[in-house]
Amino acid sequence: MAPSESARAAPAGIGDVQEMLRGQGYICGRSLATVVFLSLRLGRPLFLEGDAGTGKTEIAKALASGLGRRLIRLQCYEGLDAASAVYEWNFAAQMVAIRAAEAEGSADKDVLRAELFGADYLIERPLLQAMRPDPAGAPVLLIDELDRTDEPFEAFLLEALSDFQVTIPELGTIAAPEPPIVVLTSNRTREVHDALKRRCLYHWVDYPDIEREMAILAARVPEASETLSRQVVAFVQKLREEDLFKRPGVAETIDWAKCLLALDVIELSPEVIADTLGAILKYQDDIQKLQGSAARRILDEMAAAAD
Repeated sequence: MAPSESARAAPAGIGDVQEMLRGQGYICGRSLATVVFLSLRLGRPLFLEGDAGTGKTEIAKALASGLGRRLIRLQCYEGLDAASAVYEWNFAAQMVAIRAAEAEGSADKDVLRAELFGADYLIERPLLQAMRPDPAGAPVLLIDELDRTDEPFEAFLLEALSDFQVTIPELGTIAAPEPPIVVLTSNRTREVHDALKRRCLYHWVDYPDIEREMAILAARVPEASETLSRQVVAFVQKLREEDLFKRPGVAETIDWAKCLLALDVIELSPEVIADTLGAILKYQDDIQKLQGSAARRILDEMAAAAD
């Protein structure tokens, strides 16, 4: 299918947003659907903040899939600079071209320079890719874990998202014919500057309540029985109340359910939990806290709550 044929119209209302995301396996509440709808309607970047594992990145993926748009992801990290996010030149190919020109004796410096710093030798990084026209419509640009970068990159991003254009000294300014759909995420390991937040619509993405997490599990792991799914969700919900270094996110709930199904588990037991803790907890100190009587205590609390 050609890209232009796969594009879909933007949702006409908040309920349509929920339905579109649900069709991609993403279950969200009305407040999140509202800010997503407003972001699409007003053309404003969407800034999602919350603990790791609450589904912020998945929103961008579900949006791109639901709208039939290309997803472009800029994964942030410490030391990321503007050049790495926008473009770089293919130096290896440029050196080969220089040597070939010298060997042929046709190395006109001005002509060679124009060729070397042309589109053929340009490696486009996510921000530049997002500025390019696309037959399917403006892509979804995911700027993931912005809190891992530093303030200079934030300042650059503020300018880029303000005008939706980037400048390459050798080529000039490249502006997006249609602004991309921008989703920024942060795990709040540090505060992002207010100036950038003011450019965006903001939403805090929290852990889901038990019923919504049940709905998420039903959508993502439909082969799991309702009994096992309810036990898994109830245990993870209780686990998030414990004093842990890293609370399990929705992704861990889904992974754990898949692991239990692979082991043909029908219901939870302290032994099964001890054997599979690595699917939901990622730090040894947290795993040690749940070994032995702690898992039994949580199961007893679940049983008491069910009575």
